[in-house]
Amino acid sequence: MIDALAQALGYGATDPAFWMPLVLMGLLYLVIIAAAVLDGFDIGVGCLVLFAPLQLRGRMLELLSPWRDANEFWLFLGLGLFVAAFPGAVGAIMGQLYLPLALLSLGVLLRSISFEMRLRAPRPRQSRWMGGFAAGSLCTALAHGMLLGQIVMPLEDAPDFIWFMVFMGICVFAAYCMLGAGWLIMREGGALRARAVFWGRRAIRWMAAGAVGLTIMLAFANTGVFLKWSDGQHPLAVPILWASLLICFVSTEMCLQRMINSSFRNTALPFSMTLAIFLIVLGGLGYSFFPFLVLDNITIWDAAASVPSLTLVLYCAVIALLAALVFNIRVYWRMFGLSKRPEPPAYPGHAVKQGAGEPKS
Repeated sequence: MIDALAQALGYGATDPAFWMPLVLMGLLYLVIIAAAVLDGFDIGVGCLVLFAPLQLRGRMLELLSPWRDANEFWLFLGLGLFVAAFPGAVGAIMGQLYLPLALLSLGVLLRSISFEMRLRAPRPRQSRWMGGFAAGSLCTALAHGMLLGQIVMPLEDAPDFIWFMVFMGICVFAAYCMLGAGWLIMREGGALRARAVFWGRRAIRWMAAGAVGLTIMLAFANTGVFLKWSDGQHPLAVPILWASLLICFVSTEMCLQRMINSSFRNTALPFSMTLAIFLIVLGGLGYSFFPFLVLDNITIWDAAASVPSLTLVLYCAVIALLAALVFNIRVYWRMFGLSKRPEPPAYPGHAVKQGAGEPKS
């Protein structure tokens, strides 16, 4: 398959001008998956702060503290890798996505500032920064949905489908809420877990609606994608993806229903199934778009930089990804299981003061 693709493009399979753009596109896709999954539960918990009672919001943000620094890395790495490796597509893509990108920038900035300022603010003002973090998470989730809705449309027709972009923004917001709810179910007990189950039950249905709407619009707005799904070299790929999605959605719905009616067993299942849904949807998008960056217009090789530039970008990307891999393995080592609040240390002076006022026998 690789040899046939190289010959169709006029390259040899061992030509750096052929395989280097392919490798860098694979790395970019891995970064996109890492950003959607690892930063996704962070965004989801921030979105759920909008619906949480005031007494639970502090604990929700405490659960994110060890992972915040690791999650913010992927967005900037992906953007830098795309601009450096595929400059030929920057103008065509970025010029059409200025509205969701501006909203995304606002959301990321508001989230970062609010989270850090909350840690330093006096207790009476912390609720304001919690609200800022929730608003930034909302902007980020809506921006991701609008980006997704506009990317699957032909760029010249995208402004005529504002309703679809808004719909996808709502559905992606629900998807992040589901991921955040699954994280809270797995990591926390008590009232917060019960509320997370309730939030997950509402979000999973909007998430399913978004997956269906995305598939329908991608197929009917792009003739090449529809033909690839129906008459391509892999006719079983799409049925397998849809069967996998159905299994994940049904399993998650049944697990959440059981948590409401009977017991909190398999608390990691909703989070795991939601991760699987994210991976399946992103895998389906990658399969549908390949080998284009802009459907039916700009391929990976059309947009790629020169071979010397790609060599430098590849070295930098590999070093950055290895460093990120080591850091994330260290940070996420104890990701699964219930989280326990740290116990305050017992100071000797405190015990003396308590005993000082006791009456002598």
